Amino acid sequence: MPTRSAFSPAVQDALAGRDVIVFDGECVLCSGFFRFVLRHDRRAHFHFVIAQSELGTQMFHDLGLPTDDYQTNLVVTGDDVHGGIDSFAAVMAKLPRPWPMLSVARVLPEAVKSPLYGLIARNRYAIFGRAETCLIPSPDITARFIDGGIACPTPLAS
Repeated sequence: MPTRSAFSPAVQDALAGRDVIVFDGECVLCSGFFRFVLRHDRRAHFHFVIAQSELGTQMFHDLGLPTDDYQTNLVVTGDDVHGGIDSFAAVMAKLPRPWPMLSVARVLPEAVKSPLYGLIARNRYAIFGRAETCLIPSPDITARFIDGGIACPTPLAS
């Protein structure tokens, strides 16, 4: 598992030690996960970055991940960077009850986690759909996004 130090100094400065979820803003499933976290993260623990934004793209680049197809959410908690099912588990662990019980997903064997997550990631647009435009948060949610983490290269909806 990579650590926060894998990011460039500029990205580390932007994150400023905050716990962050980076998600595909065009993926209906990923955007649904974002909305789920917003509903249940009553302490506003997590901050957000859209993968297609300048900051999100740089984060994927710094980790050596593709920047043309965002097949994983990234979750930064403490000093750790999580991807795949571990990113889901890391988020669940930080939410109020009953959600932390779902963090048990992190103990699944890698031989199960990687293929399962890969199957969902590769087929997420076919199964759940793809937004024609990137997600644009309402003004009251914009404060939860890190600077440089909202804009994306596709046409934006209002």
